[in-house]
Amino acid sequence: MKHNQGLIRSHSSLLAALFRAMDIFLILGLLYLSALFLGVPWQDYFTVAGCIAIVIYIITAEITALYASWRLGSLFDENKQVIFTWLAVIFVLLIVAYATKTSSIYSRRVLLTWMVVTPIVLSLFRIIARQVLRELRQRDRNLRTAAIVGAGSQAIQLVEQIQEQPWSGIKLTGFYDKELPTGHQPENTTLSVLGNSNELINKAKNNEIDIIFIALPIIREDEIKELIANLSDTTVITYIVPDLFISELLNTRWGYMGNIPILSIHDRPFTGIDGWVKRLEDIVLGSLILMLIAIPMIIIAIAVKLTSTGPVIFKQRRYGIAGEEISVWKFRTMTVCEDGGEIIQAKENDERVTKLGKILRQYSLDELPQFINVLQGTMSIVGPRPHAVAHNELYRKEIDGYMLRHSIKPGITGWAQINGWRGETDTIDKMENRVDHDLWYIRNWSLWLDIKTIFLTILHGFVGKNAY
Repeated sequence: MKHNQGLIRSHSSLLAALFRAMDIFLILGLLYLSALFLGVPWQDYFTVAGCIAIVIYIITAEITALYASWRLGSLFDENKQVIFTWLAVIFVLLIVAYATKTSSIYSRRVLLTWMVVTPIVLSLFRIIARQVLRELRQRDRNLRTAAIVGAGSQAIQLVEQIQEQPWSGIKLTGFYDKELPTGHQPENTTLSVLGNSNELINKAKNNEIDIIFIALPIIREDEIKELIANLSDTTVITYIVPDLFISELLNTRWGYMGNIPILSIHDRPFTGIDGWVKRLEDIVLGSLILMLIAIPMIIIAIAVKLTSTGPVIFKQRRYGIAGEEISVWKFRTMTVCEDGGEIIQAKENDERVTKLGKILRQYSLDELPQFINVLQGTMSIVGPRPHAVAHNELYRKEIDGYMLRHSIKPGITGWAQINGWRGETDTIDKMENRVDHDLWYIRNWSLWLDIKTIFLTILHGFVGKNAY
């Protein structure tokens, strides 16, 4: 059955135009309301600031594809893009004000209110818009019909993801695969094979399909190429869903040796500008945090010294970037200072842990001295947690890709820790999950991801049920 696509589907650019118009209206309108609310008379220079903001916002939004279709994207990612775009506006406005020496003529209360409230309202607008679109799609409006080429495991996972996001308005019709009989229904899905790829191409040419997902394994490369060539004669939106091997390759970087393209499989991710940004983040945030925790660290140091025998700071050999040994600083929490070829991980009710040490470990307070490691340059605030050298030598033999964690500096907190993989790793499965999260972080690093990780650590990452 052909679904009613509705006005929005027929004129998809109208939706993008609506978002542009609303953004312009909200940016200028919120500036006016900020002045009105604070009792500051509207002046021409407010109009100038608003117009500059609108121009910069729209230009940045076009560059970052903010007004592209977010049907397959998450609301979180869309609003993250909104905030990034607005930060670019603030940055440019500050530069213009400084260069023209006009910052003094503006009311700081008005501008600060406007700069804080605007991204919140822009994000709320998108939340409301998504809810409206969801209601429309539940009434069979603004839908897009989709088909999947291939019926393997990757295709099944794709079906599950689409069905978990009904707000996307994608109506799956079924699978098309020349290697399976028509009517075949793969396990764990209610969809079946409707025919081969030639039949799907005919449907695409007759405008019966809006979206096609190609989920064939790389071994069927010739079929993929032929399918793409045939679909280029249609107006259907086409996506390739890569198999596991290709997914890993897509997370790598392209480069050139002369005029020959080469693909970086195992490389250091933080090179060039990314490396400078990461280091600047560590220096700025690390310095600020150290100033805030200086007094608590002094109190903890005195408490450690008075409550048990031994050094206040325990330095343990661990692997840093490129597998080089570094000394990681911690407040001593045990009656022993193990750093040899065999180290036993702390367990629940471990007799080696002091009474004070138990509290420090539970709330990660023993790791505060590692901010000194950050300023030294041997660690980062966010990154894979460093393991003792003995544990590295054990797990590198058991887990594929384990040493890839050391392609970047180890961190005080990490993506694995805020996702529950903190504390004792008494089984290979637990360590594999930690490594998987660490490698995901390395492949997907961004400044925003670091900020998110730090924020989530502050919220709930310091305390863990597995921290002994």
